[in-house]
Amino acid sequence: MASARSHEGSGPLRRTGRTVGHALRSPFTGTARGIRKATHAHGAGESGLGKLIELHAVNGAGDVMITIALASTVFFSVPTDQARGRVALYLAVTMAPFIVLAPVIGPLLDRLPHGRRAAMAGSMLARAVLALTMSGAVATGGLELYPAALGVLVCSKAYGVVRSAVVPRLLPPRFSLVKANSRVTLAGLLATGAAAPIGAGLQTIGPPWPLYGACAIFVGGAILAFTLPPKVDSAKGERKAHLVHPQEDGAVRPDPLRKTATPGAETGKKPARSRSKEKNGEKRPGLRSVGPSVLHGLQANAAHRALSGFLIFFLAFLLREQPLSGRSAAISLGIVGVAAGTGNALGTAVGSWLRARGPEVIIASVLGLALGVAVLASALFSTVMVAALAATAGFTQALSKLSLDAMIQRDVPEEVRTSAFARSETLLQMAWVAGGAIGISLPLNGVLGMAVAAGILALGATASVRGLLGAARRGSPHPRVA
Repeated sequence: MASARSHEGSGPLRRTGRTVGHALRSPFTGTARGIRKATHAHGAGESGLGKLIELHAVNGAGDVMITIALASTVFFSVPTDQARGRVALYLAVTMAPFIVLAPVIGPLLDRLPHGRRAAMAGSMLARAVLALTMSGAVATGGLELYPAALGVLVCSKAYGVVRSAVVPRLLPPRFSLVKANSRVTLAGLLATGAAAPIGAGLQTIGPPWPLYGACAIFVGGAILAFTLPPKVDSAKGERKAHLVHPQEDGAVRPDPLRKTATPGAETGKKPARSRSKEKNGEKRPGLRSVGPSVLHGLQANAAHRALSGFLIFFLAFLLREQPLSGRSAAISLGIVGVAAGTGNALGTAVGSWLRARGPEVIIASVLGLALGVAVLASALFSTVMVAALAATAGFTQALSKLSLDAMIQRDVPEEVRTSAFARSETLLQMAWVAGGAIGISLPLNGVLGMAVAAGILALGATASVRGLLGAARRGSPHPRVA
């Protein structure tokens, strides 16, 4: 009888416990289901693109954790003069070697087409280890912090190059590349925005804590990388793209995918030297051999990336020493950061909506828009104009990059497209480094800085706009199939 009463009493308790547990889990499980439904929509779940979207979100969250830890140590924890010296040291120790390493990243990863999942997982695990390494030096700002920061930078850019090469392999049916890239990019932006306050909260506990959080995130990312479909590692039908000099207009352009005659063809024999340079009688196509649009698009995007690197470093110092009127340095930087992030998200959304209609015209238009705002910011330097330039730079960079992706998809033959993405991303990262170097070397004069920003964009417009508009009028050649 006592046993029966005990069971009767335990039943309601168990039901109550399950109800409470379900109520506690519901917000998290519901959020997870909502995220999974969004990332796997429109066939992205079946193709594997949904998993790449989630992986890129993890990558963005981990990177922002490390950024918060480094900014708090290198920038905010010391007076302005010391901060400038520390950041200068950071740039010297990290970015100078990166200028040397950046040209190697794309070609090196391009030689490992069968290990893309392993490469992305390796970049995650390496950053997890480097985050732990930095956690011991972040409080003191010791010299050992800087080589580790260089390693994080290189691994992050290597992941970006591989990710760009992977996206074309995971396109769902009737899903454009520009739409896929916009969805991946937007997921990274949203994850960065969600992780930033968490990292700031961890920073209040202690300087190493954001790095501990980054380590945990990157370990999870390494595991997630191996859940991507095996076709990510397949290089079937791919060849390497090379940057070659363009032929003059009017010259006969050989079909890069068609077999070409070589000495000895009449006898059916082929010289050994020729065999070593060509495979199956086919020349390796290059980016310039498929029309001018991609090259001019790269030039315009390089200007946007250089502007991004310039504004990050120049405004970080300028607003630390000369905050926006009536505001603290942290709030001033926050205003600029939020403006840039909002502009980037808006550009990504607009790029997906436009579906890459007339990408040459879009790139030329947004470059002109950014140049106009930069000129106004130089002439009418103020809080509003600085925030407007940051938002415009984020918007135009995102929209220009998505349009470049669309042109690569349209103009570059499929068998060299992934290689083209890897190499173009490397070039754009080098432009970002160059812009950052200019930003750190300038005197802290707002009007001068905005004038230099306008000059960077004017240089890009001079190099690319005329060619982009001319290509749009003529129509770009579509890749031919042998």
